[in-house]
Amino acid sequence: MEVIGTTNAQTAGRRKMALGSKKLRVYVWFTLPALLLYIGFFFYPALMGLNYSLTNWDGMARTYRYIGLSNYAAIFKDERFLHALGFTFKYTLIVVVAKLAIALGLALLLTSRMRFRSFFRSIYFFPAVLSLITIGLIFNEIFFTILPVIGEALGIEPLSRNILGNKDTALYGILIANIWHGVAVPMVIFMAGLSSVPKDLHEAATIDGAGKRQRFFSITLPFLIPMLNVNLVLLIKGGLTVFDSIVAMTDGGPGTSTESIGFLIYRHGMLENKFGYATAESIFVFAMIAIISYVQMKWLNKQEVGQQ
Repeated sequence: MEVIGTTNAQTAGRRKMALGSKKLRVYVWFTLPALLLYIGFFFYPALMGLNYSLTNWDGMARTYRYIGLSNYAAIFKDERFLHALGFTFKYTLIVVVAKLAIALGLALLLTSRMRFRSFFRSIYFFPAVLSLITIGLIFNEIFFTILPVIGEALGIEPLSRNILGNKDTALYGILIANIWHGVAVPMVIFMAGLSSVPKDLHEAATIDGAGKRQRFFSITLPFLIPMLNVNLVLLIKGGLTVFDSIVAMTDGGPGTSTESIGFLIYRHGMLENKFGYATAESIFVFAMIAIISYVQMKWLNKQEVGQQ
């Protein structure tokens, strides 16, 4: 009986191992295509970009010369790059704060007991289905033709001029277009978070005499930290890599007043034949975004409910 029991156990063990091996092969075959695509279209190009950042390649010649870290050293001495960096940080700060505030306000409004909620949700989400190039061209026409006519008719001097044609106001024209376009996605993420807030906590706090403001900061906001985390990563990344709307609205002008880092990298690499230098700039921006996102996520994770 012991021999039979041992044999059955061994057979069961072999079957279990065979089943595990079969599952492993299935996992490998399902994972392999995605892994090969990732290596071919992301990992390998990233390595080649790192290689080109150490050269003086102009993007056209068949040969190039390795110059070490000279491109990286030149970045911090380049006044044009430093100006673009300052512009990008200013733009990112304003656009992140504005989008978060508006998106959260709209999410609270559209999850309240208001009439025609579905209709207003569709209206507010509509800009998200349009490309930033399209949005930029639309607002370009609004700022260039429509608003000046209205301003002249009403006798409002600041409104009668195209704000994109003034280096002091062009930034705000880009911001208006981007904020109008980019509020929808963080709004939806906040709405998903608001649906997960326990209603019984609000009811208990109401019974205890807490007002709406107290309930929001003490109950709602802590539960929205994961959504805030996601939105911050997306918005900061989008702000630091802004490109489409600048191409469509100002082309970096007037002068170089609205050149962002992404737009400057494009000009250096594609228009000024400084491909190696532009690649070094892009790697610097990648590292900067990675560090900022890591620090921000580590800090916000500590603020989550259950992590304090």
